[in-house]
Amino acid sequence: VQLVESGGGLVQAGGSLRLSCVASGRTFNIYGMGWFRQAPGKERELVVDQRWSAGTTYYADSVKGRFTISRDSAKNTAYLQMNSLKPEDTAVYYCAARGSSAYEYWGQGTQVTVSS
Repeated sequence: VQLVESGGGLVQAGGSLRLSCVASGRTFNIYGMGWFRQAPGKERELVVDQRWSAGTTYYADSVKGRFTISRDSAKNTAYLQMNSLKPEDTAVYYCAARGSSAYEYWGQGTQVTVSS
């Protein structure tokens, strides 16, 4: 499975961005999708975790109510809609695909920078 993100960029605080993640290859091995982020000098953190078979979606408290994950199965694409962005949302964002028990596939990352 290969994942390619796009949609990052520079935005002012309060603005919005939509990240996309296109999956290719053995996509039938994917059981869920998630988005992670890593800010400079910090560890990678989970932003949202969606498990398809369980029908569950978990958002980190820091993004709850502002970020929304969605997907277009026909296009093998997952999205992260990010609204009301804050400077502290600045990070490299990674999409990840869940295998049977863990996140096994990762994209290359896309930079999101929020200016104050």
